[in-house]
Amino acid sequence: MNRKQRRAEAKQGTRVTQRAAPGVQEMFAAALQNHQAGRLSDAERLCRQVLAVDPRHADGLFLLGLIACQAGRHDLGVDMIRKAIAIDATVAAYHYNLGNALQEQGRLDEAVACYRRAIEIRPDFREAHSNLGVALMEQGRLDEAVACHCRAIALGPDFPEAHNNLGIALQKQGQLDEVAACFRKAIALRPDFAEAHNNLGKALQEQGRLDEAMDCYCRAIGLWPDYVEAHSNLGVALQEQGRLDEAVACHRRAIEIRPDFPEAHSNLGIALMEQGESDKAIACHRRAIEIRPDYPEAHNNLGKALQEQGRLDEAVAHYATALKIKPDYVQAYSNRLFAQNYLPHQPPETMRDMARQFGVLISRQAENAFTNWREWPSGQPLRVGLVSGDLSNHPVGYFLEGLLRAADPARIAFTAFPSHHREDDLTARIKPYVEAWKPIHGLSDGAAAQLIHANGVQVLLDLSGHSAHNRLPVFARRPAPVQATWLGYFATTGVAEMDYIIGDPQVSPAGESNHFTETVWPLPEIYLCFTPPAMAVEVSGLPALSSGRPTFGCFNNLAKINDRVMAVWTRLINAVPGSRLLLKAKLLQDQTVRGTIRARFAAHGLDEDRLLIEPPSSRIDYLRAYHRIDIALDPFPYPGATTSCEALWMGVPVLTRRGDRFLSHAGETIARNAGLPDWIADDDDAYVTKAAGFASDLGHLAALRAQLRAQVLASPLFDAPRFARHFEAAMAGMWNRWLDQQ
Repeated sequence: MNRKQRRAEAKQGTRVTQRAAPGVQEMFAAALQNHQAGRLSDAERLCRQVLAVDPRHADGLFLLGLIACQAGRHDLGVDMIRKAIAIDATVAAYHYNLGNALQEQGRLDEAVACYRRAIEIRPDFREAHSNLGVALMEQGRLDEAVACHCRAIALGPDFPEAHNNLGIALQKQGQLDEVAACFRKAIALRPDFAEAHNNLGKALQEQGRLDEAMDCYCRAIGLWPDYVEAHSNLGVALQEQGRLDEAVACHRRAIEIRPDFPEAHSNLGIALMEQGESDKAIACHRRAIEIRPDYPEAHNNLGKALQEQGRLDEAVAHYATALKIKPDYVQAYSNRLFAQNYLPHQPPETMRDMARQFGVLISRQAENAFTNWREWPSGQPLRVGLVSGDLSNHPVGYFLEGLLRAADPARIAFTAFPSHHREDDLTARIKPYVEAWKPIHGLSDGAAAQLIHANGVQVLLDLSGHSAHNRLPVFARRPAPVQATWLGYFATTGVAEMDYIIGDPQVSPAGESNHFTETVWPLPEIYLCFTPPAMAVEVSGLPALSSGRPTFGCFNNLAKINDRVMAVWTRLINAVPGSRLLLKAKLLQDQTVRGTIRARFAAHGLDEDRLLIEPPSSRIDYLRAYHRIDIALDPFPYPGATTSCEALWMGVPVLTRRGDRFLSHAGETIARNAGLPDWIADDDDAYVTKAAGFASDLGHLAALRAQLRAQVLASPLFDAPRFARHFEAAMAGMWNRWLDQQ
């Protein structure tokens, strides 16, 4: 585990057996001396000589079992120690070390019973109290674990392992202020305690204090150069800072130290994925699974890598495997739900039922859900909370920024509850528009819910749904009286405690209300509002006028470009003489992925010279790439949102296809609110016909391009003050409905 718990070591508790046969006492004393000096083979030989003379020598049996455990032969060790206990059950150390051996085998219930028996015999056995806490924590019994570690510390305040283990247990409870103090105490007692330095680093990393965390990891490595977990954790911290080459080097060093360390292989895969090396990333995750087939996180990470490549069936299968191994693996459940939205022909009712099962899971896990909230004085701004891991340069940030600037502070007081520590220039721009910034990353679900409840939030908004960094289990604890999901997802969450999903007449028509476990609250025009890029990028002239041939383009995630989309786009390109298709996406810097995309299009009949492929770039260069596109093509059933708004702002009209659910209606609401209803195709044939028709009239396209930015900036799609008034009315309406229900 990355945050290593150290089970405390204690003296073996051996003593020379009374009435020993002649010579046995001396042989056992020699065995014990060799064991303490680390000469295990000599100690084992002498123990066997003792037992040959006296088969019921309890200490000899125990020491032989202990040596077997130290050599990794836990079955033999357990057997030997049990034989010692059968002869003399009054020695606390026997039960204690049997507990250690059983815990190594994952037999936690039996280990807990052994530790408890050791404590019954010797109530002041601090190591037994601490190791009982370790076992209870591995069972998820955190309150009991904390109590055990506190008891161990009360018995021995100078016990660094107990302080370290208490810190880990408190960290899992989300009590971050106390956590750092525990690790610091452990380090003060033992400055060379490498595990405590590593754990102190992990605690700081979860608070977003990456530089301090990396200092701790480096100190741990300085004390223990082959500390594989510290190398791996340092790699993760470097990765979160965007220092990917250094992160990769750290993970490779961890693998060099311990080639069979599955966490390092999987973490290396995540870093390589960030670098666009998706095939290498997939290989890393597969290696982690080869080492540990029942490693749920590796299956989950492999699923994400496969999903990015558009290998959706394989991705969903690995998410399912992760859940089979770990049925309460909330992140894998969310990832599976998210991935299945990419697949065509998934009935929305089936998706709703799957999401509802997720909701049942997290509701069962929720403890101490709130049923009472503070009273709010009238005449005050409505307190609205925002839970998101994407309050930065991310699509959620792009749609949120304009609203926060335009909202009336006399009507709404926003509190941000960021669920990820990433911050950037967009974060800095939005912070002045929220009343308070209360991070919940690093907090347990219960602690996060308590923080939100204590801040007196009236309406709590989830901005993630089943996307990354979501905290849906927090909503299951009902920290606010009114809860709604908005913006970051495009389907039901399935969470019974989520009262509303915010939509609009296009994405959530009345006839589709049965797609959601939430009640639909439609905004009157559109459910989102895009913030124009803060970059000086002008709209170009129509490129087809100079090139002599139209260029279609799509800058969406490759996972959205399924075989049906490829088939329709191939029909279109072949129907328009000389036309080309330009794709630009993150994974297209990977040569293998580029080859796969070309091969898939070729299988549908598209000539290679008509397909242009570009890797990702900075956002300003990404926007300038629209200077080479005449018409943007929306994929289906998963259309663009950010990409579509950016295309329109760059003067490039987007052709979209009508859908049958919230997600696939998104292109429709963008087109209608941008004043482009003619750019919505009813089916595949209409998609090809419309695109070909628009491409044949370059004069009309050129005129539209010249006016489109001004047109969309004045539309509901970009008009933040107009959107803010609708949004404020929705928040007030939800709150007033709750008051009426009381």
